[in-house]
Amino acid sequence: MSETTTSLLHKIESASDLHAVVRTMKAVAASSVGQYENAVRSLDDYYHTVRLGLVACFRDPSVRSVEPNRWEKGVRVAIVFGSDQGLVGQFNDVMVDFVLTTLADLPGEKVVWVVGERVASRFEDTSLVVSEHFPLPNSIQAISPLIGGILTELETRRERNEIAEIYLFHNRPIGSIYTPVSQRLLPLDETWNRDFLSIPWPTNLPPEVMNGTKPTLLALIREYLFVSLFRACAESLASENASRLAAMQRAEKNIDGLIEDMQHTYHRLRKGKIDEELFDLISGFESIGGGTR
Repeated sequence: MSETTTSLLHKIESASDLHAVVRTMKAVAASSVGQYENAVRSLDDYYHTVRLGLVACFRDPSVRSVEPNRWEKGVRVAIVFGSDQGLVGQFNDVMVDFVLTTLADLPGEKVVWVVGERVASRFEDTSLVVSEHFPLPNSIQAISPLIGGILTELETRRERNEIAEIYLFHNRPIGSIYTPVSQRLLPLDETWNRDFLSIPWPTNLPPEVMNGTKPTLLALIREYLFVSLFRACAESLASENASRLAAMQRAEKNIDGLIEDMQHTYHRLRKGKIDEELFDLISGFESIGGGTR
């Protein structure tokens, strides 16, 4: 067997091994997408209930804004969820471009808090400074500790009057693709009041807040921030794995085509080698008189 066919066999074996790895990664990504999407769906009812509670509080005439003077100074913080791993296509690049476009018209100093190593590196060549970096969770169970850490850091900075506004950025899955979205989380000002007052109350009876509006409002705000960040993280992870799944599907298709082409080339070369050996055998037989009687 010639060196060419030998090298082709080696390449086919290597491509087959890579194909098995890609299939495994595709299966893991598909499973992860389902888990994170289920986590988001499980929060829908609770998230809706918290929002309705805020609607009830903001309908109270005594509520105008919460600590309106605590957010007059400081920087605008963008909390950005990206990825820690590669093989996700344009997942992080799309997010960074979206953040830059969204924050471009906002006045004042702006900084970025990133969740994910890969997206952090994308900000290095931009005008935005990454001031906080959080590790991306690798499971649903790890999301809550991450969100708790972010909220603790936000509360610390808020107490020192270092934050003017907080925006949340992440990718949201839409079918087999994703789209970048943003949300203004804080401050708790008249904009909040108007946004929540625009949400319709589900019954004709007016809402009534028990045990005092302000304590209930503050508790609901904490829950709202936690659920908003948790949903954003879970949706980002679902989008990341959906992007990786699509990349693995493309890679699997390309590898299948490559293996098929190499197999055709191998069979053609092998057939040519066999024909050459048969021709040499016949020529040798005739040269020693094997063809005479």
